[in-house]
Amino acid sequence: MKLRQFGFIAALLAATSAAGSGVHPQWPARPVGAAQVVSLEGLRNAEFGDTEADLTRRGVLRADEAACGPALVGHGAVSPIFVDDRLVLLWLDDPMSTPEGISAGTPVGEVRAAYPGAVDLPAPPGSHRFDGLLARDGDRAYLFLHDGVTVREIIAGYADWARRLFEEGYGPC
Repeated sequence: MKLRQFGFIAALLAATSAAGSGVHPQWPARPVGAAQVVSLEGLRNAEFGDTEADLTRRGVLRADEAACGPALVGHGAVSPIFVDDRLVLLWLDDPMSTPEGISAGTPVGEVRAAYPGAVDLPAPPGSHRFDGLLARDGDRAYLFLHDGVTVREIIAGYADWARRLFEEGYGPC
């Protein structure tokens, strides 16, 4: 992800959070079989650490004028985030899930049960951002953004970049 995208990301998240403020629906959890799984290695054809050039050469990455950045072919529900030409994070939308079946709409209690070592990351007061749970495994992690009841967004990838994204502001671009 380019540094200029962090500002856009923060603005987009604030708008998303404000639009979803108030009473949140109890989203039904999607069965694991209906979701595409993203591991802490990445996707089957796009792994963390791959370069933009390599992914483009293999036909996995394309420039998408309708999106806010490059897109992964065949994965419309995933936004890749690059730093210094390397894939460092994947922003996951529905119907993507973790191997443990956690996806957008999963109750926070289920995330805590699946990832008992997850660290609470409270949103800065007055920021209109979601709280987070960072489930780290070595240098990789899942960042679950939630409204206190359900998971709203998931970011997977390098733990340090996920933590930085949370601390500096975030969004799907």
